[in-house]
Amino acid sequence: METSKIAPAMFISHGAPTFAVEPGKAGQLLAQVGRGLDSLRAVLIMSPHWMTSGIRIQSAAMPATVHDFGGFPESLYQIDYAAPGSPALADTVKSELAKHGIEAELDPLRGRDHGAWVPLLHLLPGPFVPVVQISLPRGINAGGIYELGRALAGLRHQGVAVIGSGSLTHNLYEVGMSDDEADGEVKSYVLDFQHWIRERVEAGNTDDLLNAETRAPDFRRAHPTAEHFMPLLFALGAARSEDSVLVLKGGVVHRVLSMESYVWESSH
Repeated sequence: METSKIAPAMFISHGAPTFAVEPGKAGQLLAQVGRGLDSLRAVLIMSPHWMTSGIRIQSAAMPATVHDFGGFPESLYQIDYAAPGSPALADTVKSELAKHGIEAELDPLRGRDHGAWVPLLHLLPGPFVPVVQISLPRGINAGGIYELGRALAGLRHQGVAVIGSGSLTHNLYEVGMSDDEADGEVKSYVLDFQHWIRERVEAGNTDDLLNAETRAPDFRRAHPTAEHFMPLLFALGAARSEDSVLVLKGGVVHRVLSMESYVWESSH
């Protein structure tokens, strides 16, 4: 069913699980965006914390909140993100992919991992709309994940926000490390990488973004493994050339984790 207002495509940096209870600037910006999504009918979200062989689509009517992390404050394990799922939307996602020759399987048992529910706590704290999660297929390349987003872009016309949740930079090896830089100072490579990506997102330079692993400065330091970067390309695929781009400058936490996010939204 078409809706008069086209839902956004988004890339959200979800950072560490503590983002759930420490919203900071990034959480405040997501909350501001969320307050403008009053006509949203549902959310389709990809997280790097659900990687599968092939593509799977969460189809439970009420997915459990999965606390897929350890060693964090007890308060995090008490959070229940109570948004319903949507078996009907899951079926629609599968059908849309099939139209583009992409196979996928429904998964009625999968819960909602922290890559999905942590940022949604700030973006859509309630009243809840249905949220369906789609897996990140192992071994997919940049072009493949971009085409996956393109195949699902039409859902935006049905009032479904298409969201990739990852982290603009994600080098956990350097979190909390001490070196010659002043205590608390943001690593310069993080700012350089963030600036490079932001410029290309704002300019609509899809070619550079699809080749970021070889073109972006210090890509392998920003992303020792690429799974937290891939959701950006999923959201980019769901964006349209006529969309306006909103940059959510969420800052950097733990010196190396950029919390910058992007929203592609229709002007009509």
